Amino acid sequence: MNYQAVIGLEVHVQLKTDTKIFCGCSTRFGASPNSQTCPVCLGMPGALPVLNKKVVEFAIRAGLATNCRIAPRSVFARKNYFYPDLPKGYQISQFELPICQNGHLDIEVEGEAKRIGITRIHMEEDAGKLVHSDIPGLGSSSGVDLNRACTPLLEIVSEPDIRSADEAVAYLKKLHQIVVYLGICDGNMEEGSFRCDANVSVMPVGSTTFGTRTETKNVNSFRFVKQAIEYEIERQIELIEEGGKVVQETRLFDPNTGETRSMRGKEEAHDYRYFPDPDLVPLVISNDWVADVALSLPELPEARRTRYRSELGLSDYDAEVLTATREMAEFYEQTLEKAKQVAVGFNNKFQEYKKSNPSANLLDFGQHLFAKSAANWVMGEVTRALNEAGKSIAECPVTPPRLAELLALIEKGTISGKIAKTVFDEMWSSDKTPEAIVEEKGLVQVSDTGAIEKIIDEIMAANMGQVEEFRVGKEKVFGFFVGQVMRASKGKANPAVVNELLMKKLKGE
Repeated sequence: MNYQAVIGLEVHVQLKTDTKIFCGCSTRFGASPNSQTCPVCLGMPGALPVLNKKVVEFAIRAGLATNCRIAPRSVFARKNYFYPDLPKGYQISQFELPICQNGHLDIEVEGEAKRIGITRIHMEEDAGKLVHSDIPGLGSSSGVDLNRACTPLLEIVSEPDIRSADEAVAYLKKLHQIVVYLGICDGNMEEGSFRCDANVSVMPVGSTTFGTRTETKNVNSFRFVKQAIEYEIERQIELIEEGGKVVQETRLFDPNTGETRSMRGKEEAHDYRYFPDPDLVPLVISNDWVADVALSLPELPEARRTRYRSELGLSDYDAEVLTATREMAEFYEQTLEKAKQVAVGFNNKFQEYKKSNPSANLLDFGQHLFAKSAANWVMGEVTRALNEAGKSIAECPVTPPRLAELLALIEKGTISGKIAKTVFDEMWSSDKTPEAIVEEKGLVQVSDTGAIEKIIDEIMAANMGQVEEFRVGKEKVFGFFVGQVMRASKGKANPAVVNELLMKKLKGE
């Protein structure tokens, strides 16, 4: 029998606020255990929670970016269960009335588009964590670090619309990119800022009745999510084929073995005895507040990619790479904005451009002139240098205005693309402008036809055998002559002028 997987994901997004959701304690990662706590996050009797307004704003941002309806009224609830790192004996969350509902994300897997529904997004506090260690002479022990208790989370719950591990990863990657673009999460999966619970079941192909599901908890990498889901699908199918039954349970993923294992029986909502938190009044969100948040949203990756293709003429690949992070997209756009302002220096090219674009102005032309070259440099030399230096693009020593100046020198013919790479490396390690480096090192490109003709004549005279080969049809030797001329000019000869003059002379014109 063939089986179909049914997958739903619950994603926990740790919000990038300075303080916790219900108190003023810091959310800084890596502090000494229990150094960022107070009576509220320690669950002391009589301590009262106070809602952090920034958490609500971030929830609204996430809801709008995932096409959700923002509830005008939502309620906090107590989710009751016992665990050593949950000092109150309950978690403040939302249940019947979450802040966001009925959204969706569109994904693409192997060229096929698919819409994944989002059931809800709700706000909640995180629990603390247990720290296990071995003490010489005393054996193993466990301690409780409550720094993380009360840290603000969004839980984003998908519909069971996902049918494969690849679809799950595509959905998670898109969601991860969105929350980082929005500035509400740092996206650090190693630190647990973005983690996933995967609900997996299988059913016979053609069936409309879902099988019994398991939940694999707290998977914190895209690779592990894929492995966990694929393993769980295979395990459930094998179990059914052998006459067994899938048990509804919570499981853990072991990255060392690539397998899931049973952790505990799966609780249902009624097991948690949810009820409205009496210490927190219902949250009322006005339409005006939602409208203000909507106006503050950045342009999201999908919209940016569409604009780059339609307005800038970039390829799908270029648009995808340049929008991978908000920082890279903004670096590219700042470079292009500065570069296109120098288009006034290319009047002849502008007049040629206007013949096919009569209504274009100089900025339109500048955008057309530099869009592709700016993209190539950001994806190429800038990314290469950042990777080698282990820096983020925010730390790039070559600023967008300086990179734009370099692109202008190339376009003007002052330097060649090859020489520009040498200039770029010098800019990386110094605070000098590209113009100053070119002048200081004597790197100005030679476009004087007389000087280039002299070099060509000398090269041809020294290589008459290759000249004859070219003239009897062996045109591959043309590259040999180009290389010889560029070497003789120390890379300074204008390649376009070299190609034009060399072709004429080799043909005997």
